[in-house]
Amino acid sequence: METLSLLELNSLVRRTIESTLNREYWVEAELSECRESRGHCYMELIQYDDGGEAYPVADATRRVPTVDAAHGFANADATRRVPTVARTPIARAQAKCWRSQWQMLQPYFERTTGQSLHAGMKVRMRVYAQFHEAYGFSWIVTDIDPTFTMGDMARRRKEIIAQLKAEGVFDMQKSLQIPSFCLNIAVISSATAAGYGDFVNQLADSPFDFHTRLFPATMQGEEVEQSIIAALNAIYGAYGTNGSNGTNGTYGSNGTYGSNGTYGADGTYGGDGAFDCVVIIRGGGATADLSGFDTLELAENVAQFPLPIITGIGHDRDESILDMVSHTRVKTPTAAAQFLISNAEQTMRRIETCEEHILRAVQGRMEIERLRLARLSERIPPLFSLFRTRQEARIEQLAQKLAVLVGRRWDKEKNKVDTVALRLAPLATRLVDVRRHRLQLLEQRAQSLDPALLLKRGYSITLLDGHALRDPNEAPPGTVIETRLANGILHSEVCNDQAFSVNN
Repeated sequence: METLSLLELNSLVRRTIESTLNREYWVEAELSECRESRGHCYMELIQYDDGGEAYPVADATRRVPTVDAAHGFANADATRRVPTVARTPIARAQAKCWRSQWQMLQPYFERTTGQSLHAGMKVRMRVYAQFHEAYGFSWIVTDIDPTFTMGDMARRRKEIIAQLKAEGVFDMQKSLQIPSFCLNIAVISSATAAGYGDFVNQLADSPFDFHTRLFPATMQGEEVEQSIIAALNAIYGAYGTNGSNGTNGTYGSNGTYGSNGTYGADGTYGGDGAFDCVVIIRGGGATADLSGFDTLELAENVAQFPLPIITGIGHDRDESILDMVSHTRVKTPTAAAQFLISNAEQTMRRIETCEEHILRAVQGRMEIERLRLARLSERIPPLFSLFRTRQEARIEQLAQKLAVLVGRRWDKEKNKVDTVALRLAPLATRLVDVRRHRLQLLEQRAQSLDPALLLKRGYSITLLDGHALRDPNEAPPGTVIETRLANGILHSEVCNDQAFSVNN
């Protein structure tokens, strides 16, 4: 058997393909990858076994909302995890569209469908086979049928809408109300988008004190879906509810609305959750990059978000699914700003109307009370005269009663005083006799202790400087002492300083 080199074998394959597959074919497939490089478009085509049995993918789940009727939106406990089901791929192939052909096909396709080619899109293409010894096999695209893609897109949109309605979340945003004082706005947009700048400037030029906070997101391309969901999660995290924030944008219930927000120096809102609504705006991008707004997962997140969502993604030819499930859809970012300004103006008009009603009601009430006071003032003089007459008669009756009661009390107290006086006289006499007898006893005792009686009995009293002398040591020699006797006084001078005790 002859042995061929790889180049020879690949050349044989190329010649075989060129001889047998020498014409163009229309093929239906799904794009699993689509990218541009140096003006060429490189695609990967794939076909799944739609008629076969699907199988769940391990560790890949998606939260499907379960409506919480008590709170009006789904929460973390009210959602269920559904395994992501994978389809079995049964065919794959590489496809290329050279720059010369792609420059004509791309604008026509995007103008017709309103979208650009992207992964997950079903397409119908006219291709011919090409095999290169170094780069292998690929299908070369010469034409793309946009009508086929539009039909598939319409079918998928219809299926997504039906699923949202079956889950009961399609009209959930419509049940919310835009607050009358809708001034604190969470904005989902690209920071560099012209539409975002127009939106902020228009609000700033209004007479109302709007405060906005930007949650940046990708607004075109394949990252639109997950980027907006991430921004919604960030808004919900700042919203300050008591519910739990679930995976892929499911939101908790029991939300309490925070009101202690603070504002930065640049006027952007940095509060702890006091947002009144969410605005999703897009401006300045290509009209063909709107496919990211027609996905099931994004629609589920927007539909069950607890704040009203206003969309202004800058297209008016078609209505995206995001527009359908949002609370309010406007055409452009400036229209979204005008909607908020109009809401504030309407609130101001209601306040002014209420102010006029209150003023008229107060004036009417004051007039009624004035007339009532006038009628009362007319009735006061006769009523006061009658009241005075009645009170004077009542006072006279009370005075008479008081005189009688005072007389009775006077007689009663006088009798008590007379009785006490009668009892007091003998008691006083008895007390005087007792006190007199006690004085007589004290007098007798005092007389018995009188020094004069002792002197009469032969005793004497020796005094030194007027004081009784009891110790001879107190009178040194030469001291003059005084001796009192019953019939006189002697003065003596001490001549001997020797003291003798009583025993001596």
